[in-house]
Amino acid sequence: MKKRVFIIVIVAAIFALAGCGNNPSQQSSTMNHTDMKHSSSGEVPKGLIESKNPTFSVGSEVIIQSEHMPGMNGAEATIVGAYDTIVYAVSYTPTTGGEPLKNHKWVIHEEIENAGSEALKPGAEVTLEADHMPGMKEAVATIDTAEQTTVYIVDYNPTTGGETVKNHMWVTESELSTK
Repeated sequence: MKKRVFIIVIVAAIFALAGCGNNPSQQSSTMNHTDMKHSSSGEVPKGLIESKNPTFSVGSEVIIQSEHMPGMNGAEATIVGAYDTIVYAVSYTPTTGGEPLKNHKWVIHEEIENAGSEALKPGAEVTLEADHMPGMKEAVATIDTAEQTTVYIVDYNPTTGGETVKNHMWVTESELSTK
């Protein structure tokens, strides 16, 4: 009996340690969003233009098809805002220190310092004005991808339970489906 308990404890420890890996080459925005600001004030950046004809109108009920944070994928959501802009995935090292975050989704054009009027190209180095996570604001980042699309602010109920997340920024059109 003691031998079986010992083996179970060892196996559990191995699985626990395997989940604690910190390989920067594997670090991505979907791996560690415990510090991400789930809810926001809903205040949008200056210059952001409301979408005149979004696929999902304000008040629509949708399903989130992305896991930016635990409890998002499959969550029921309500559209709070829809805006036409350029959305970027970025890689950056937080100003607070720590490992670089790779392919963080999403930062919009209006959240980049001196972004200008044209889309930024992958590989461009920029300074972030976004404040979605500690250490993000004023961090130097590299653009990984850029896409002209409609982005949404949503209220959603996490599939993991807990309180409703209010004014979550940003979810792209391709990450939503009808309810």
